[in-house]
Amino acid sequence: MIIKNSSYAISAVREDQYPADNLPEIALSGRSNVGKSSLINTLLNRKNLARTSAQPGKTQTLNFYLINQEFYLVDVPGYGYAKVSQKKRQQFGTMIQDYLETRANLQGLIILMDSRHEPTKNDVAMYNYALYLNLPILIICTKIDKVKKNQQNQVINTLKQKINLNYDNVSVITFSSVQKLHVKEVWQWIEENL
Repeated sequence: MIIKNSSYAISAVREDQYPADNLPEIALSGRSNVGKSSLINTLLNRKNLARTSAQPGKTQTLNFYLINQEFYLVDVPGYGYAKVSQKKRQQFGTMIQDYLETRANLQGLIILMDSRHEPTKNDVAMYNYALYLNLPILIICTKIDKVKKNQQNQVINTLKQKINLNYDNVSVITFSSVQKLHVKEVWQWIEENL
């Protein structure tokens, strides 16, 4: 995909705040600090369009990024961050659930998981939830550049041991924002599902 223009469009916490232009959307989900902002910036070839932070739990709204005036990438708040209060976590959960279950424009869900670690309980729960929603799913194993070369093939094998990937609507890609590894493949999946 050739990116002619990209911009931060809007932040929302409920349906009446979502964009009303009826364009298709691809959502990005993952635990706090897994690299969603870095992925967005790398895909769009921008340095700081999506704010990256060393402090997990920064994204607390649904952030809509308009691409080529044709579709949105939607950054969903990260899950599994312990320093957010139980009440706040429940609010995030409700907001994310409302968006994922009711948004007719939603064409697919990208779930980011950290290559350096086995999928967490929250990762598995989000994956099973996405299967329940019957959305096309792309699992992106981020930060693959931080895994030793001779262990990179093991990342997908470990994933297969923890979650059942044998579904037609599920794809898996390793990714590095540092090396810009598999950017083209991510765009290919997005284009196929828009």
